[in-house]
Amino acid sequence: MSDIPKADELFKSIDYNPPLTGWMETPVDFSPGHWCYPAKPEKIEYMDKKLPGLWGEPRKWLPSDADWKLPANWKETVVNGFRERLKKFRSLQLFMDICVRCGACADKCHYFIGSGDPKNMPVLRAELMRSVYRGEFTVAGKILSKFTGSRVMEEDVLKEWFIYFYQCTQCRRCSLFCPYGIDTAEMTMMARELMHLVGLNTNWIMEPVSNCNITGNHLGIQPHAFKDIVDFMVDDIEEVTGRRVKAPLNEKGHEILFITPSGDVFADPGIYTFMGYLLLFDYLDLDYTMSTYASEGGNFGSFTNNEVMKKLNAKMYAEAERLGCKWILGGECGHMWRVVHQYMDTMTGDTQWSGMTTPKSPVTGTVFDTAAATKMLHITEFTADLIKHNKLKLDPSRNDHLRVTFHDSCNPARGMGLLEEPRYVLKHVCNNFFEMPPATIREQTFCCAGGSGLNTDEIMEIRLRGGLPRGNALRYVQEQHGVNLMACICAIDRATLIPLADYWAPGVTISGTHELVANALVLEEGEVRTMDMRQEPLPGFEDEDDDWTPPTKEDA
Repeated sequence: MSDIPKADELFKSIDYNPPLTGWMETPVDFSPGHWCYPAKPEKIEYMDKKLPGLWGEPRKWLPSDADWKLPANWKETVVNGFRERLKKFRSLQLFMDICVRCGACADKCHYFIGSGDPKNMPVLRAELMRSVYRGEFTVAGKILSKFTGSRVMEEDVLKEWFIYFYQCTQCRRCSLFCPYGIDTAEMTMMARELMHLVGLNTNWIMEPVSNCNITGNHLGIQPHAFKDIVDFMVDDIEEVTGRRVKAPLNEKGHEILFITPSGDVFADPGIYTFMGYLLLFDYLDLDYTMSTYASEGGNFGSFTNNEVMKKLNAKMYAEAERLGCKWILGGECGHMWRVVHQYMDTMTGDTQWSGMTTPKSPVTGTVFDTAAATKMLHITEFTADLIKHNKLKLDPSRNDHLRVTFHDSCNPARGMGLLEEPRYVLKHVCNNFFEMPPATIREQTFCCAGGSGLNTDEIMEIRLRGGLPRGNALRYVQEQHGVNLMACICAIDRATLIPLADYWAPGVTISGTHELVANALVLEEGEVRTMDMRQEPLPGFEDEDDDWTPPTKEDA
């Protein structure tokens, strides 16, 4: 981030004065740093074999080039694709027609707040698409042209789409404030579908999509490598707790299939969240298995098109049936839960997974009726229910070195209403919990600015600008309450919030919620724990000799 201005300089550079030219005449900046790298041709070639006709012609190109090497019939493809989606998705037709451009959403987007670029106002970003709708599909738009804010699809219009629809994280904060309920995020999804048809893809999305089709996860982790990583985590848990936990893989006949995002398998701080899952499940003697084939809860299909979204969602359920599991327990992920709760019913209709049942906790007996259609339960709901029924022995003082706040991840918060359960859990495992300002949390939460496939370093300044609202709220509780850790329930957040916090609120670290659960979990009477899941000293053990062995019950 050496080329990025310091936080104070970036903040002062934001200019909310509109340009002197109209929005249609204002040029677009195609210099590096304003766009994500295009997809590698081999990734497109592979996906075209799996889902043909959705990806355009594989090729090497750069958005900074004058020639994007579009296919000869690109305009016909985009316009016809637009027409097909207007007929297929009634919501898209409504969103095209009912916006009155009131501007209620204008200042709600984190990218507009951080950049001052009017085309990052949700109303104007949608107008990039809506103007083409009027120009191509309405009589008034064809006759009166710009008098109705209309334009036809031309190459410069398509290029503008690429820049700005890949500066939308589909967080849906704007939709919360729309008096007509327009979901601008779904318009972004449709615009991306249309761009994919002519090969305007980004690699940070298409490579995970391709990997997930090959290995079952976004990172391309092979089954044997997945097992090795889990084994390393089991070793680390034993190092911290003295307990050798079970971590079943690909075992048939268990009641529960547990699936989490592969980001929790690959790097910190996600690995500590994964270790928290394993420790909790072993403590409960839970009847579960994991899969090295459906080793991904995340769904990058929601950033490409509805067919990929459906395919990647289905793999979890197909694996549950193959293994004979009754229901799925899902880890801390964002877009996995957006897809499951917002789109799955309409994608699949009546669930075809005949062998599966409504999730029921084998520990408390609670039947989670809200998951009856999806057969899938969020780990935070599961753990909150355990705590409510006094099924966990917890020592929150083990987290007393942490002063904790909580980031409502956009997809679980706005996409499925998961607002109280994570707070309930955190308040039982931490003695020092502080909320960020009300207008920045819960339903109104600000985005990490790196979701929707935008967690990529080549647009880091854009990400940090978009992260200003969340960073400002975090800085506030850091200064007011000494907050030094922000917990979340999304794997992408656990990656994107690290540079955001380092930039806007240096000194705040990021964790998953179940890492803190694992710290507080008392495994047996008289247990002595000197380290947290990161193998850092717990309160009272800061001066312990580094050369130590895990304590035993007899030591206590």
